[in-house]
Amino acid sequence: MSPTVHELRNAIRVATDRFEREVDASFTKEELLAICEALGVGVDEAARPSTSRMRRLIRAQVGIAESPETADDSTFLKSDLQAIADGVGASSES
Repeated sequence: MSPTVHELRNAIRVATDRFEREVDASFTKEELLAICEALGVGVDEAARPSTSRMRRLIRAQVGIAESPETADDSTFLKSDLQAIADGVGASSES
């Protein structure tokens, strides 16, 4: 059985040294920054990047989009989360 969106998010959180959440919740800005760091995405921390920019950078880094400029900046879909989990080495098995 494939993991749920909630399970994928929590697996990514654990892989990036963040806490699992009991309720289904989107990634916080700090969690997105941790994902960027785990993927080796260069984020200018002094500029405090927006959540939209970090989502675009993550999508480009894991191959969902060709570049940050062409990437979608909406919340992640299940297929996006699966690609991100693979990128950070997360285990999404229940």
